[in-house]
Amino acid sequence: MFKSPMWFTRFLRFALTLSLLLPAMTTFAQEVGPEELVRKVTADVLESVQKDKQLQAGDRRKALALAEEKILPLIDFEEATRLAVARGWRTATPEQQKRLVTEFRSMLVRIYSNSMGTYQGQTMKVLPVRMAPGATEVTVRNQYISPGKPPASVDYAMRKSAAGWKIVDITAEGISLVLTYRSEFEQIVQQSGIDGLIKRLVDKNTPAPTK
Repeated sequence: MFKSPMWFTRFLRFALTLSLLLPAMTTFAQEVGPEELVRKVTADVLESVQKDKQLQAGDRRKALALAEEKILPLIDFEEATRLAVARGWRTATPEQQKRLVTEFRSMLVRIYSNSMGTYQGQTMKVLPVRMAPGATEVTVRNQYISPGKPPASVDYAMRKSAAGWKIVDITAEGISLVLTYRSEFEQIVQQSGIDGLIKRLVDKNTPAPTK
């Protein structure tokens, strides 16, 4: 269960690199628009990741620590979890909602740490954003560019909060992360309830015992 499609794995490799500059960008994110934020972070991160040989080599421990420490400021995990759980979220108690957010976040961070790859020669192009004045929701469209391959689209659904612009969903090659998990989560909730979904996520996040 919870298998990540190839497009999502490729995106997560890029998403983790965004975390390299997130602490320095926290104040910046509160003051600028989503397009400028993504463009600035993308340019700086792709330059920085070239200098980190351990991340390029796929150091899982360093990647996991990096994800846990720095990816969280960019993503609104509570909103992403609410969208993924859909109708089940409204029936969950506050404590169940808290557990769902914690486990969904842990699952994504674990995937980040397992998906780090090399970025030599790879770039991201941020496309112009059309946004009405005062808008609080926007999609920032990017192209993930690798030598010798057609550009792959990676779009960020972003929502403005008190802390600035946050990602609430990711669409890569036309497939939404939230919708990908929503159908699976809904099926589990129908069969086993909210506690069943929490248990499934906990089981998925629990490392297999070493022999």
